[in-house]
Amino acid sequence: NINIEKPNKPQANPMNANKSKNKRNYQIEMEKIIAANQKKGEVPSLLLHSCCAPCSSYVLETLSNDFEITVFYYNPNIYPSNEYFNRVEEQKRLINALDLGIKFIEGKYDHQEFLDLVKGYEDLEEKGYRCYLCYEMRIKYTSMKAKELGFDYFTTTLSISPHKNSDWINEIGIKYEDENVKFLYSNFKKEEGYKKSIILSKKYDLYRQDYCGCEFSQKMSK
Repeated sequence: NINIEKPNKPQANPMNANKSKNKRNYQIEMEKIIAANQKKGEVPSLLLHSCCAPCSSYVLETLSNDFEITVFYYNPNIYPSNEYFNRVEEQKRLINALDLGIKFIEGKYDHQEFLDLVKGYEDLEEKGYRCYLCYEMRIKYTSMKAKELGFDYFTTTLSISPHKNSDWINEIGIKYEDENVKFLYSNFKKEEGYKKSIILSKKYDLYRQDYCGCEFSQKMSK
């Protein structure tokens, strides 16, 4: 078992992150990494955390030529359990349909672990500190799994959503990389990534959920 420590509280409101004076273009930084690997003739291994099949569709198509991808489905935030298992099966179905040689690993589903992590923050609005904790829990676990299994890179599909803060997602990822396993910068909502994911979802007839995952986002979506 891999223990997950409660992350430190962020120093800023994620809603204000886009106002940073030193805002980085993570899409361009990702493209530079890919170009450098192409120049060396390398196809690195990538552990890709996926939040759901629809969000992963565009990401998988985009990165499959440049990385040897393994999808890591670790989402203890999802509620209820039947919703979680529906999303797992949809993720597997998409991978099979794409037929790109993508591998799949399912993480442990322990919703109570998520509830313990966000205790005291249940009533916060979406995009607040509770969501930050959820991002960090999943990205940190992905980094630990990538290091355990010897991947070259790890990243997440989370940045494709227009409802999620890409700056914070990348800052968390960078925090957990090391000299052997690097975080692949990303802002998959760039280049109309989210729009393209919707088109691919229709193409593959994917189930698209109407809330992020946890019971708190479910209540707010109603």
